[in-house]
Amino acid sequence: MEFVNKHISKESTILDLGVINPLSKIMQEDGYKVINTTGEDLDENQSALVNTNYDVLTAFEIVEHLLNPYTVLKANKAPKIVISVPLRLWFSTAYRSKTDMLDRHYHEFEPWQLDWLVEKAGYKIIDRDSWTHPIKKLGFRPILRWFTPRYYIIYAERI
Repeated sequence: MEFVNKHISKESTILDLGVINPLSKIMQEDGYKVINTTGEDLDENQSALVNTNYDVLTAFEIVEHLLNPYTVLKANKAPKIVISVPLRLWFSTAYRSKTDMLDRHYHEFEPWQLDWLVEKAGYKIIDRDSWTHPIKKLGFRPILRWFTPRYYIIYAERI
């Protein structure tokens, strides 16, 4: 929320990609007007991006699930976007649920890849940040997660 509050005014209407989730509820509690997509396959159906009135597009941990996030970013009409993604980790394979066909990462980004995607879609990145996600377990990979950035977020404005 600190990153969102830094860049997005409370008067903004936000279209948050994905169904209602804990973060969209926190944004609403913090005073933002948030509209969520309804779980439609955004690779196939981008009508919410075209037919909804919004000032800001947010996508928190969603674009890595899309086969073609470029098309989604191009179809949206927001002058401002905030996107966060889990980063590709050299010591861990891409996430793939064995029980939920939609809960898989088609993309696992390095920061430069998300930057390139956003810039190619017609945006200028104004701010970015990354952070770790320490796991409170023992083992080689949990220790690496204490020091290796796991998440990346950008704020960008349409050129």
